[in-house]
Amino acid sequence: MIYRIVIFLFFVNVASAQERIEVFFEFDKFELTKNAMTALDLAFADNSQVEVSRIYGYCDWKGSNSYNDTLSFKRVDAVFEYLSDKKVRIKDGYELRGFGEDFKQNPDQAANRKVVVIYDKIQPPVDPNSLSSQVSKAKKGDKIKLQNIHFFNNSPRIVPRSEPTLNELLCIMEENPNLKIEIQGHICCQLKEDSNDVSTARAKAVFNFLIRNKISRDRLSYKGFGITKPIHPIPEKTEAQADENRRVEILIVEN
Repeated sequence: MIYRIVIFLFFVNVASAQERIEVFFEFDKFELTKNAMTALDLAFADNSQVEVSRIYGYCDWKGSNSYNDTLSFKRVDAVFEYLSDKKVRIKDGYELRGFGEDFKQNPDQAANRKVVVIYDKIQPPVDPNSLSSQVSKAKKGDKIKLQNIHFFNNSPRIVPRSEPTLNELLCIMEENPNLKIEIQGHICCQLKEDSNDVSTARAKAVFNFLIRNKISRDRLSYKGFGITKPIHPIPEKTEAQADENRRVEILIVEN
């Protein structure tokens, strides 16, 4: 048996999890069936997050070895061309191989008429500025601003578009059981003290969100600082400065 192999010699390091899919062919055919195309479409629907590394073709035992070698590789070619047309990423260093009938045959001959596609699910690169990245590198005493936490005017009511950040913080607390934080609220734009204690109420709103989602009170506290710790002098000169003063931060108590 002579394997027909195509191997390219450039490799890319990616964080990935390897998976596989099998598609099947009609007897003595190499054209993709509708079922095979549907299976490939489902497997590679999000083709930006997958990368094919190997495609292996197989045949049943009927016919000569040389004929089945050729047929198995035609099946590989058909799958490769279909994935390429669909813009599925093919890894540098990919391998195409036709095994013909030279493998342990399944008693069900239809199960031998197949192509196996081995692919990696690519883990997207970690954003170094993401909240999870900042927390993972933080030490006791560090402060991290919660980006995109918004409240209704002069109120502790959290605006719905803040949910992604809240959920990210929740996931971080769940995944890091030793993490303890103090949630700190700050306001902007007032020359006098925070008479309604809005900064504390906003910090407490984040605290309550975590408590409702079963984060232990022992790992959480909250505090409001009003206008006593501005990043920019008050009165602020721009809306951007006001936005930076109007913030919620977490203080790392234990990590």
